[in-house]
Amino acid sequence: MINETDLSYVEAPMVAHEQYVAKEAGFWIRFFAFIFDNLVITALIGLLVNPVFYLLGLSFDSSAWYAPITVLSAIVYYGYFVGMTFVFQQTLGKMVFGLRVIKLDETKPTLLDILFREWIGRFISNFILLLYVFVAILPKHQGLHDYFAETYVIHEGVYTKQ
Repeated sequence: MINETDLSYVEAPMVAHEQYVAKEAGFWIRFFAFIFDNLVITALIGLLVNPVFYLLGLSFDSSAWYAPITVLSAIVYYGYFVGMTFVFQQTLGKMVFGLRVIKLDETKPTLLDILFREWIGRFISNFILLLYVFVAILPKHQGLHDYFAETYVIHEGVYTKQ
């Protein structure tokens, strides 16, 4: 005999749950964020490095890669990308365009991930600019520096149905 309050025999309809993932940032939006970051870095070098050289009477003329002006400018350049990405997961350019760096598993990158991505990966990519084209063709729009660091760049607060 069936108990009138027992509903275990009633089949519940299966409800499909939609899954959403963070939307990857494409080539052009990342390019414009990178241009913005380079403008910020140029201003930082103009405000921090150049006055020191002027006050100390050091030469700006040397174009060798090991020249003091080149070394200090490189420290500002890589320090900006590593520091901003470690603290905020984004640089000022990424903030302006609503982008953020995350790991493939959608967690926050570690300091080691960021050092590899922003220092080693960007160093290689800056010497062979064509490597930035990978952002347009790789899955999740990863640059070579993203690919090796297992990171990618997303639009903040924007999700797509999977």
